[in-house]
Order: sequence, then C-alpha cells, then structure tokens
Amino acid sequence: MVKTGVPLVIRERSNEGSARMDGQFDELERQVMARMREIYGEAVIDHAMNPRNVGSIDDADGFVAVKSRCGELMKMWIRVKEAKIVEVAFWTDGCGATVACGSMATELIKEKDVAEALRVSGQDICAALGGLPEGNYHCAELAANAIKAVVRDYISTKREPWRKAYRRNQGFISV
Repeated sequence: MVKTGVPLVIRERSNEGSARMDGQFDELERQVMARMREIYGEAVIDHAMNPRNVGSIDDADGFVAVKSRCGELMKMWIRVKEAKIVEVAFWTDGCGATVACGSMATELIKEKDVAEALRVSGQDICAALGGLPEGNYHCAELAANAIKAVVRDYISTKREPWRKAYRRNQGFISV
C-alpha cells in the first residue's frame, strides 16, 4: 500500500519553508542594495552587477595581465583594425568596484583609436562611473594601467609578431 499523504505533507511544508526563505533572501538583498547605494553610485552598481565585455578574445592583438597594489588581477584583451580597437574584453578576480572599473574601461576604449585609449586615466574611469569612494580609487587605476599595458602590448606585438605566437604557446591567451 502506498502512503500518498506523506509526500504531500512534506511537499506542503517544503513550500512554506521555501517561501519563508525566499522572503528572507529578498529582504537581505534589499538591505544589501540599500547599503550599496549609500556607498556607490548607480553606474558603479550597474557595471558591477552587469559587467560589459567580460571574457577573453581568442587570438587577440593585445593581451595583458596586471596586478593592483592589493593583489587584484585584471586581464585585458583587444582586437585592433586600422588602429581602432574593435573588440575588447576583460576578466578580474577583484572586488565589485574592480569589476565596475574594468567594465567601464572597456566601454571607454571600444571603437576608439589606440592613441585615444592610451590617454584614458583612472580619473576618466572614475568620472565615467560617477565617482568612487577613496578606498576604491586604486580599482580605476588598475583598469587604466591595464588599458595602457594592453595597447603597449599590441604595439610591440605589431612590431614583433613572434610575441603573439609565443604568448599563445605559453597559454597566456585565455582566462
């Protein structure tokens, strides 16, 4: 004989507990977002929660991996056509502010001439995000340093194409 009532009772309790947990998670998320809005502007939150251009570019024209003074790593890839950055991607193991800065940095240099990209500073990234708390300014500097380094890598690889093949053989192309 099958006891049909037992699974039904367990299922009902499970749904009640699940609904209660969902409500608690929703409240926790609301509190976290409210606290984030006290510290960060909407652009920072948007780029941290929905980063643009995350990933890698196979056979990129330029690649770099740089570390910040606090140990966060940012990798950046670019594809260049006729001296214009036509594709850009980044990856980081850093905090939300670093993700936001990397995301904004890629947006600032996409479709720009490589010379223009070299002029992007940490202040430009910070301003584009609507500001950052003082303790997170190094995140914008990391992203700006990554831009400069990836453009320099592109220039040196263009002069010495063997660098690209070496980088591929050493496994530095993918995240």
